[in-house]
Amino acid sequence: MDLKNFVRNIHDFPIPGILFRDITTVLKDSSALRGGVDAMIKAVEGLEFDAILGPESRGFIFGMPMAYVLGKGFVPVRKAGKLPAEVARKEYALEYGTATIEIHKDAIEAGKRFLIVDDLLATGGTAKATVELIEEMGGTVTASLFFIELAGLGGRGALTGHDVRSVLVY
Repeated sequence: MDLKNFVRNIHDFPIPGILFRDITTVLKDSSALRGGVDAMIKAVEGLEFDAILGPESRGFIFGMPMAYVLGKGFVPVRKAGKLPAEVARKEYALEYGTATIEIHKDAIEAGKRFLIVDDLLATGGTAKATVELIEEMGGTVTASLFFIELAGLGGRGALTGHDVRSVLVY
């Protein structure tokens, strides 16, 4: 199955000149959704990790079914103010401003290995902040896995020295 056939391209969204890769068309098709999750699982065969960590919100979409199938725990990475218990946070730069991610402090145990799963690698800001936060909390990032990588935006460079895997590359 060619999963690229299920990704919808939307021109000039969110601003003129941008080609948006929309995964909702993958998600609504049961065979494409299954094929996408299966491809992501195949992409990490042989990796050793203790849990999957997924950034809000599309990291949840792919990370949760992977964790279920692989028999791993799942750790949500949320936007600031969304988690109820004590958190560790990381602020990072966006093109226009900053954003903050948070993880429950008790979700990352020193020495545990994590697979980061998200839908998209673009400039790498969220992924880099997630890696840094896990490492600051004493965890290890085994790899980062993305459903789509926009290679021309340099996100892989933000994760230099880390194992980066992608299912679809544009």
